[in-house]
Amino acid sequence: MTITLHMLAFVSGFLLDCLFGDPYWMPHPVRFMGNLISFLDKKLMGEKHKGEEKKADAPNGAGVKDDATIRSERRKGILLVICVLAATAIVSGIIFLGAYAIHQIAGFVVEAIMTYQILAARCLQKESTKVYTALKKNDLLGARYAVSMIVGRDTNVLDEAGVARAAVETVAESTSDGVIAPMLYTALGGPVLGMIYKAVNTMDSMVGYKSSRYLYFGRAAAKLDDVINWVPARISALLLIAGSAFLSVTRIFSKEKAVYNTKDAWYIWRRDAKKHASPNAGHTEAACAGALGIRLAGDTIYGSKVIKKPYIGDDKRAVLPEDICRCNYLMYAAAVLGEVICVILMILLNFIG
Repeated sequence: MTITLHMLAFVSGFLLDCLFGDPYWMPHPVRFMGNLISFLDKKLMGEKHKGEEKKADAPNGAGVKDDATIRSERRKGILLVICVLAATAIVSGIIFLGAYAIHQIAGFVVEAIMTYQILAARCLQKESTKVYTALKKNDLLGARYAVSMIVGRDTNVLDEAGVARAAVETVAESTSDGVIAPMLYTALGGPVLGMIYKAVNTMDSMVGYKSSRYLYFGRAAAKLDDVINWVPARISALLLIAGSAFLSVTRIFSKEKAVYNTKDAWYIWRRDAKKHASPNAGHTEAACAGALGIRLAGDTIYGSKVIKKPYIGDDKRAVLPEDICRCNYLMYAAAVLGEVICVILMILLNFIG
C-alpha cells in the first residue's frame, strides 16, 4: 500500500462527494451506525416515552434523579460509546484491509468509496439548496419543510428570513463536522479513523441532548464529540476566512463587488465564536456571519419552548435566500483549501515516517 495510492484514493473520494453527494438509493454507513445506536439506546435505556428525547425538555437538568440512577446512566452511555466505536473500527477495518488484501486496485476503489461516504459537502449543498429553491418560489411552507430536514429546531413559526438564517447556520456549522473534520481525520488515519469520527458525530446527533432521557446517558458521546471537534472547528473557521478572501479576489461565483468581507470574517470570529453554547459550533457560524455581513443565532424554539441564545455577527442587513448559496460557496472554498492542506499533510507524514 503506497502513499501515492492512498492520496489518489483520498482525492478521488473528495471529488466523488463533490460530484455526486449521497444518492438516497445508496447504502450509507451512517444509516447502519444510526440503527446500531438506536438498538443500543433501546436495550440500555428502554423504550422511549413521548417527548423525553426532545432537546428542550431539560435545558438545565434532567429532572429529579438520584445519584445511583445518574451513575448508572453515565455508565450505560460509556458502554454505548465503546460498543459503537468498536463495531465501527472492526467492520470498517475488515472492509478496508480485506480489500487491499485482495488486490491494490480493489483496495484503492474501496478506500475511495469509503472516503467519499465519510464526506458530506455535496449532500449539505443539495439539501440547503432545496430551502433556497422553495424561498425563491415564495413557497414558505415548502421552505419550512425543507429546512426542517436539516435542523432540529421548530420551523413552523419561521418567516422567510428565519428559514434562510437556519439554513445558513446549518451549512456553516456542518462545514466543520460534515466536511473539514472528517477530511482531517481521514487524512491522518485513513478511512477507518474517518469512519470512527463519523460514528462519534452520529452518536452526538442522536443522544447528545440535554434532555430528561439523554442528559447523563448521552454525556460521554457529547463530550467525546466536543473533544474531537475542538481543533477541526477552529481550522474550519480559518479555512472559511481564507475561502472568503479567495472568493472575494476571484469572484468565481458572483460578479457582485465585495460579497465576502474577509476582514469582518476574522473580526466576528474572534469576537463572537465563544457566544455559542457549543465549544465548537460558534467558530464556523461566526466566520460565516462576518464574511456575509449578517447576524446569525439568537433565540430559537425547540419542542415549543423558546431557548434564549445570543446573536452572532452584526445586523447589517436582512438574511436573504441568496445567503444560502453564498454560504455554500464558502463551504466549498474551505473544502478545497482543506483538501490541499490534507494532501500536503499526508506527504509530510509519509516523509517523517
